Amino acid sequence: MSIFWRYVRVQLFVLLCGIVGPIFLVVYFASGGGPLMKWMFWTGLLITVADVLIALAITSGGAKKAAKTAALEATGVLALAQVVGIHETGTRINDQPLVKIDLQVSGPGITPFATQDQVIASVSRLPMITGRKLVALVDPATNDYQIDWERSALIAGMMPATFSVAEDNRTYDLTGQTEALMQILQVLKANGISMNNMIDLRSNPAARQQVQAIVRQAAARQTAPPPPVPAAAAYAAPAEPSTAQRLQELETLRATGSITEDEYTAKRQQIIAEL
Repeated sequence: MSIFWRYVRVQLFVLLCGIVGPIFLVVYFASGGGPLMKWMFWTGLLITVADVLIALAITSGGAKKAAKTAALEATGVLALAQVVGIHETGTRINDQPLVKIDLQVSGPGITPFATQDQVIASVSRLPMITGRKLVALVDPATNDYQIDWERSALIAGMMPATFSVAEDNRTYDLTGQTEALMQILQVLKANGISMNNMIDLRSNPAARQQVQAIVRQAAARQTAPPPPVPAAAAYAAPAEPSTAQRLQELETLRATGSITEDEYTAKRQQIIAEL
């Protein structure tokens, strides 16, 4: 959407919210603009000017955010942002809590760094935040970043992570496999393929082959049996107790009355004789 049409949409919304300004102006001019109606003119004018300024500010903010997102999509890298802390702010926006989250960000081509962000914990975002793993678009030169909630939904299991491979006649489920899903997201981004619920890669053989390789490797890791325990480790005989340990155990048996005095003496002599 162009900046002009974005402004028009925002301006109409703001005027609707502050419609009293234009109404005052219409009433003033419709009534002939008498001296007693001057207050209505100035009030309506001030409200209308405020509406325009607010619309310009909102449009400018939205345009800057859109430009930042476009720049990060073009030159940024996808990184994993692990949530290591969640803090309440006591603030609510549109009846949704604003929270602070501590992040550890790492990914290919960037030096891992820690940061803190404030986000609205909406109903759709809350499972991603509490899942502790988010996806961020990061500028490798400046570490400027932006949380990508759409891609985060795939990592958090909010979107189906199933991949159908026609050659295998099989559908693979990679839900919960963060490393593999991040690799797939990076392949899609590198090939300019946007995220949606259903992605068909048949028109892009190179990306298709890369994604299939990642999917098969991840599936193999899922189904691989655990490594066998070496026989020596599984059946290793316990270490023999030392002489001091055997004598201490003997003293314990004697003190608890488990053995008689004669048995104690005989066993003690046997232990000492084995030295």
